Amino acid sequence: MTRRVDGRSMTGRYYEEFAVGETIEHARRRTVSEADNQRFCDMTMNQQPLHLDGDFAEGTQFGERLVNGLYTMSLAVGVSIPETTDGTIVANLSYDDVEHPNPVFHGDTIRAESTVTDKRETSDGERGVVTMHVEAFKLVADGDDILVCEFDRTALSKKRPDGE
Repeated sequence: MTRRVDGRSMTGRYYEEFAVGETIEHARRRTVSEADNQRFCDMTMNQQPLHLDGDFAEGTQFGERLVNGLYTMSLAVGVSIPETTDGTIVANLSYDDVEHPNPVFHGDTIRAESTVTDKRETSDGERGVVTMHVEAFKLVADGDDILVCEFDRTALSKKRPDGE
């Protein structure tokens, strides 16, 4: 659902619109390029050769460079924004229990889904805290997508304004 708030389109949910147990499949996908990985490593000053040096990576168990795991996590958050917190977030409060069970390589296409695991009003009743378990998958031809990153994201969410 798209709404206009302060002249801007937003698609996120207010606190009341999240339901514990619901899984939200995010529509956006991204194929990770070598340039994406290089830029992320450059911006974060991460010079790990496993991400950047093909000769080095060739000698590892993976046989090629890996996409930076923090990029994969950030991408999962980014693709989740339209259906969760676009325009309705006050702040991200935490990212917990991050795991990277499988590698991501250049050319892999990533999708994500979020399952609402908890929600509660703030003590002043003005906002709500929503926790989602986010899973990122790389798409594979047979449709049995591979889990590459998972974590819990907790956000401070606006409540629906009076009259909406």
